[in-house]
Amino acid sequence: MSYSCFDVSIDSKIAHIQLKRPEALNTMTRAFWNELPEIIHDIDDHAKARVIVISSTGKHFSAGMDLSVFTGGDGVNPAPADQWARAEAMRQFVLTLQGSFNCLDEARIPVIAAVQGGCIGGAVDMTSACDIRYATADAFFQIQEINIGMTADVGTFPRLCKLIPEGWVRELAYAGRRLPAEKARDIGLVNGVFSSQQEMLAHVMELAAEIAAKAPVAVAGSKRMINYARDHASVSDGLDYIATWQTGMFSPPHMAEAFAAKAQKRAPEFPDLAPMRRRM
Repeated sequence: MSYSCFDVSIDSKIAHIQLKRPEALNTMTRAFWNELPEIIHDIDDHAKARVIVISSTGKHFSAGMDLSVFTGGDGVNPAPADQWARAEAMRQFVLTLQGSFNCLDEARIPVIAAVQGGCIGGAVDMTSACDIRYATADAFFQIQEINIGMTADVGTFPRLCKLIPEGWVRELAYAGRRLPAEKARDIGLVNGVFSSQQEMLAHVMELAAEIAAKAPVAVAGSKRMINYARDHASVSDGLDYIATWQTGMFSPPHMAEAFAAKAQKRAPEFPDLAPMRRRM
């Protein structure tokens, strides 16, 4: 299927999603917000891949939200006359935008972001919803919303506060400064920094292939447990949940295949995740 904001390819159980509007700095138009969850759900629901890689084209990863999203079309306009009705409609609109990135966090499979150049505004929301991030040496992250008189609202703060020290979140949020790639690595936002996009993508695809070779149910379980631990303060809650998960998901056949493959010095062969049913 063809998309206006993305190119999508799937090879060796790795889905590669590329932002493809470099001439417009890969800004997030109305189509972007509709296409991304459609792509992610299609891959995840139908178990078309075991890992998703998101990269971009041109000088910058993304300059963030295209302001046309808030004007015209079928968004929050025409606005109701009552200010409280307008506020409620706006809240629902923001929740819809948030859902476009929630799908990355909620996908059963890992999502890896490969960032070059600027990762600005909404792009910080997007990449913070991914499982793992890498960057080129020229990359930078910027909470741009403060520079245009608004508060970031599509996921930056709930997620970024779990990824880097709060003091750094506050500095970026209040001042709108750029966070360079090297500093982003030092404080844990990205796992590695590379001299070129080609070198970065080579590393990311190597990691993706390594993940894709693991048992998909175990990977999905790991992602679920990590997310649960992140979102729940109590260690005892996390331990209880993983015990319940293992009761249903523990797979002796998958473990036997892993041991056999290692003994026979071959790549293991695991079944894919089952397609999901979202409708009756």
